[in-house]
Amino acid sequence: MKIHVVDDKEHVAVIRAALRENENYCPCVKNSKGQIKYLCPCEDFREKTPVGQKCHCGLYIKDEQ
Repeated sequence: MKIHVVDDKEHVAVIRAALRENENYCPCVKNSKGQIKYLCPCEDFREKTPVGQKCHCGLYIKDEQ
C-alpha cells in the first residue's frame, strides 16, 4: 500500500497532535485507544478505502493498494 499525507499543513498538525494524545490510535473514532484495528493508519483505511480517497481523519490519501 502506498499513501501520502495531505497538503493542508494546519490540518496535519491538528490530527498529529490528536494522535500523540491518543497514543497513535485514531482520534476520530470514539474509544479507539487500545484497539489495534484503530492504530493509525487504521484498518478501515488500509483495507476498505479506495485508491485516491482520504482516511476518515483526512490525514492520508491512498495512492495504490
